[in-house]
Amino acid sequence: MGFQMSNKESYDAELELIKKRKMLEYQRQLQQLMEAEVAKQRYEMEKEKILKSILTPKARSRLSNLKIVRPEFVEKLELQLIQLAQSGRIAVPITDEVLREILINITRRNYREIRIIRK
Repeated sequence: MGFQMSNKESYDAELELIKKRKMLEYQRQLQQLMEAEVAKQRYEMEKEKILKSILTPKARSRLSNLKIVRPEFVEKLELQLIQLAQSGRIAVPITDEVLREILINITRRNYREIRIIRK
């Protein structure tokens, strides 16, 4: 006679298989999250290294202070500054005075856009 599993045993085996699949999926997701975090840290380190080479200490300090208040804005600005410096469209090192002028121009441009929208 062949071996037959009872309904309970069949259910338990199926449940165990589902648990194993879920555990493997959770492990895979955790691995992906860890890899993404490592990649993000590498990216941030590389970005900071580049910023350190293209900005004077005073300009970096200004960006750091501004980042506390407007992190998304500073993130975009940092990327733009890196692109400008790497393409040779801005003199390096970028001084605090030059950074202030850039920030003033951005503020003026945004203010004009806001006024135009309100009319």
